[in-house]
Amino acid sequence: MAHRGAPYPGGLLMSPPSLTPDLTEARAPRYTSYPTAVQFGPEIDGETERAWLAKLSADQPVSLYVHVPFCRRLCWYCGCNTRAVNRPEPITDYVTALIAEIGLVATAIGRRQTVSALHLGGGSPDSLSLEDLDRLFAALRVNFDLLPGASIAAELDPTHVSGTWIARAARLGLNRASLGVQDFSPQVQLAINRLQSYEAVAEAFTALRRGGVSSINLDLMYGLPKQTVADVLDTVDQALTLAPDRLAVFGYAHVPWLKSHQRLIDTKDLPEPAERLYQAKAAAARLLAAGYVQIGLDHVALPGDALAKAAAEGRLRRNFQGYTTDQAQTLIGLGASSISHLPQGFVQNHASINAWRGEISQARLPAARGVAFVGDDVLRGEAIERLMCDGQIDLDALCAAHGVKAATLADIWEPLSAFAEQGLVRLTGARNAITEPGRPFVRSICTAFDRYFAPEAGRHAKAV
Repeated sequence: MAHRGAPYPGGLLMSPPSLTPDLTEARAPRYTSYPTAVQFGPEIDGETERAWLAKLSADQPVSLYVHVPFCRRLCWYCGCNTRAVNRPEPITDYVTALIAEIGLVATAIGRRQTVSALHLGGGSPDSLSLEDLDRLFAALRVNFDLLPGASIAAELDPTHVSGTWIARAARLGLNRASLGVQDFSPQVQLAINRLQSYEAVAEAFTALRRGGVSSINLDLMYGLPKQTVADVLDTVDQALTLAPDRLAVFGYAHVPWLKSHQRLIDTKDLPEPAERLYQAKAAAARLLAAGYVQIGLDHVALPGDALAKAAAEGRLRRNFQGYTTDQAQTLIGLGASSISHLPQGFVQNHASINAWRGEISQARLPAARGVAFVGDDVLRGEAIERLMCDGQIDLDALCAAHGVKAATLADIWEPLSAFAEQGLVRLTGARNAITEPGRPFVRSICTAFDRYFAPEAGRHAKAV
């Protein structure tokens, strides 16, 4: 199904085509899942999840995601489920409930399921004390069988994570880490309430290397308030001095109707759509010139990195953490708001910590909503994932693997043809390839396969 070789025909180096309608204003899901979270509903609950967990195969390792919804500060751009906490008690109480949830999930599965990858996200997992970190890992290892060589990753705030915390996490198995940088420009940092110096990032980076963390990613952003192309390039240049294994360059998603704290950002300070595109292209060009390989929509990696190798071999995957080498077909989410991807569908926990904890206190799995796969959801989800990862897809081969013909996807051809007329997609029979000018618009192109998609401004962020 996946075409082997370079995942896309090139980088974001060409001028944008003339678009009708103007896709720089279009909105689309990020497609970290399909169906997307917009389709989740309350009919999928804890009892549904319990039944689905009981049917997991003992022969297939799973991935675990642990959500830690706490930060030392609340950055105004943030779209995550988190809150600022400066006292240890709420965090310790949360970990206690999290340990109880881990036990409930393991009981539902009925055995110590093998685990090939563990990801700590948030929020800031480094908000956990050393004692709480030890308690969490002890519970995970008692209830699950973490395979030797399992990927263990964490998202970290470089201004608050300590060398002591990093050393403890490394002893517990941490081997991958991501540091949030966003932008080094003081004017941009003030506009998003995230003040941090290059020196703080460098210190955290050095501590991770000293602890033996083999793969380090830096998160950068474009489209931030008061940000210019010069700011983006200066940030990229400073980040390159650290020689990270990977970098992600995300577009800021301004969704104040979902995240009220984003209303603190003055919309007059946000770059225009064309400026956002130029920022993304400039960052990509500078990173490619530095020897990185572009991965999917918004990642780059050194050629020898596992992510670059997976992309070249058609093994790249996409989940709620973005692009990954993780090949597990099942992802179990733990913690408030976390999402599980099970063979039968998606399940999301209560986002409210109180509601999440209340369910756990009653020995119930804290699922609040989700969606079961129906019809050709799995097929369409695979098609979207391959386009997001490889930029091309052989629909005949994909559909044959699902026992159907590409012609049965009748609704996709008209929008794909429209994208082809604009030079964004190349159609050769049932083979679809996103062109180099089309690469920034891959999310919009994927909507052709999304039978639920409704282009409503109040649901999705801008696609570029």
